[in-house]
Amino acid sequence: MDTILTAILLGIVEGLTEFIPVSSTGHLILAAEIFGYDAEVWKVFNVVIQLGAILAVVVLYWRTFWAVGMGLLKWRAESVAFVRNILLGFLPSAVLGFLLKDYIDIMLGSPMVVAWALVLGGIAILAIEKVAKPGPASGVAQLPARQALGVGLVQCLSMIPGVSRSGATIMGALAMGIERRTAAEFSFFLAIPTMMGATTLELWDARASLAAGLGPVGWTEIAVGFAVSFVVALAVIKAFVAFVSRAGFAPFAWYRIAAGILAIWLLSR
Repeated sequence: MDTILTAILLGIVEGLTEFIPVSSTGHLILAAEIFGYDAEVWKVFNVVIQLGAILAVVVLYWRTFWAVGMGLLKWRAESVAFVRNILLGFLPSAVLGFLLKDYIDIMLGSPMVVAWALVLGGIAILAIEKVAKPGPASGVAQLPARQALGVGLVQCLSMIPGVSRSGATIMGALAMGIERRTAAEFSFFLAIPTMMGATTLELWDARASLAAGLGPVGWTEIAVGFAVSFVVALAVIKAFVAFVSRAGFAPFAWYRIAAGILAIWLLSR
C-alpha cells in the first residue's frame, strides 16, 4: 500500500479512537495485521500522530486552559485545584510507564493481547455502567484529590494494549461516582501530559534512527497522519461528549466485544 494512503488511514484510525473507550493503540496494532504493513517501521509515526489528536483537545478547550493559566497567575484556588488534579492523574502512569517500558513494548507486539483486552474491557464497561452511581455534575477542578489520584491509578491499566486509556480513565471515574461529562473531560485533559510524555520517551529511544533518517516512513507521512488525526479528533470529541451524555457507554462496550471476537477469530485462522 502507498505510504501516504497508509498514513491517511492510520490518521483516521487514531483520530476516531483516541478519545473513545475502544483503544487507539489496540486498533493501530490490529490495523498492522489487517493492512499488512510493517508495524515496526511505522512505530514512531503511530506515536507522533497521537499529538495531532491531543492538539484537538487544546483547540476545543482553549478557553478552559486560558482561564486556568490566568487563574494560576493570580493563584486562584480553582485553577490550582485543576492543575493539581491533572498532575495527580498523570503521575502514576508517568512513573510506571517509565519503569515498565520494555514490558509494555513486548505486549505491543501481540495482536492477540489486544483482541482479548477489547473483549474483557467491553464486559467491564457493561458491568460498570450497570452498577455505577454517578454523582451530580461538577468539573475537573471540583474533584477531590483522592478521586483524581484514583483515576490516575486506573489509567495505568491502559498500558496493556487494547485496554484503552480513555476507557480506563472514564470507567474508573464513573466507578468513583464522577458524572459522565466530567469523567470524559478529565480523560481528555489527562491525555495531554500522558501522550506528550509517551511521545517524548518514544522519540528519545528512537533518536539514533531519527538522526539517520526515518527510512520509508518520513516526515511527509508523519505530517499527513498528524493533520488527519487532528481533524478527525476535532469532530469525534464534540460528538462523543454529546453522545455519552445522552446514551452512555454501552454501545462502545458492545463494539469492543464484537471487534475483539472478530479479531480473535481472524488471528486464530
